[in-house]
Amino acid sequence: MEKITDIIESIANEKGLEPADVKERVKTAFIQTAKRLFGEEYLYDSEVDPQTKRVKLYQKVHVVADDDERLDDHNFIALSEAKKIGENAEIGDELSYEINIENLGRTASGVLARELNFHIQRLLEEKIFENYKSKVGTLTHGTVTKIDHDGTTYVEIEDTKAFMPQKNRIKGENFKVGDVLQAVIKNVAIDKSHGIRLELSRTSPKFLEALLAAEVPEIKDGSVIIQACARIPGRRAKIALSAVSPNVDPVGATVGKGGARIDAVSRFLSKNLQDGSGGESIDAFEYSASPEILITRAMAPAIVNSVKIAQDGKAIVYVNPDQKSKAIGKNGLNIRLASMLCGCEIELIET
Repeated sequence: MEKITDIIESIANEKGLEPADVKERVKTAFIQTAKRLFGEEYLYDSEVDPQTKRVKLYQKVHVVADDDERLDDHNFIALSEAKKIGENAEIGDELSYEINIENLGRTASGVLARELNFHIQRLLEEKIFENYKSKVGTLTHGTVTKIDHDGTTYVEIEDTKAFMPQKNRIKGENFKVGDVLQAVIKNVAIDKSHGIRLELSRTSPKFLEALLAAEVPEIKDGSVIIQACARIPGRRAKIALSAVSPNVDPVGATVGKGGARIDAVSRFLSKNLQDGSGGESIDAFEYSASPEILITRAMAPAIVNSVKIAQDGKAIVYVNPDQKSKAIGKNGLNIRLASMLCGCEIELIET
């Protein structure tokens, strides 16, 4: 067999993996091969010999007293038997017997090849998983490869497969195979049958936040912070903004001159809509740590007289009769979004 260190270096270079990680998976593959060839009931260990640069495989047994009840187990040996192997053997010692699977011919080679492939593939998946796990909530893009009868859109991102369930697609959007789709990574999982599974979303508030960060330099560099965001995808959204410096106007920076920045994001969200709707309008306002002030601002364009936070956390919002319809909004959108953004139930009372 080719020197294992050469194989490890070759795999690491080809797959972009750490040699130390590949080495551990190779050792595991040898152990699993031994289990398949000789039995799961035995204990095995392996190491890479630094001199010969080959993998050594061992069966391990533990030395116990001659009357120990565990002697029925293959992984234990009586002290009297152990002393026949080594005079200095003591209870508690571990004896190792080297196994050479190369002598077993094609069968062993085939099993080892399958185990090596399996464990290296798992290592690759784990690396990809950790990479994408750190990107949950960030923008990504890929090419649509399939749309099934349930409306699930399948996307290829570099060499990774992703999917976007219909519920994660803005109502009225339509994609076709070959389209470049932009979305936010919602979840990452490893499936035994399908490997890495990336779930994408265009309905998450994080998608809107990521689009704003891409359009607004002040959000991207952290000088403007999106403190809260609520969406009814494809229809309307509200964002509460703050600035790190008093010299920065968070709303002005986000909206842009003449509304250019926020309108660009709104247009992007509506470009795939096929239902003739005007797309997703975005209301931006300055955040406040005071719940009463935050709710007052979130209720815009309605003018609020006062807000009272009840003991159960409900917000009682007092408005003039002529402001009630604005506070509720078309189809209840305004009050629903304000409630979502502030995280509390809102009750309107006319004054």
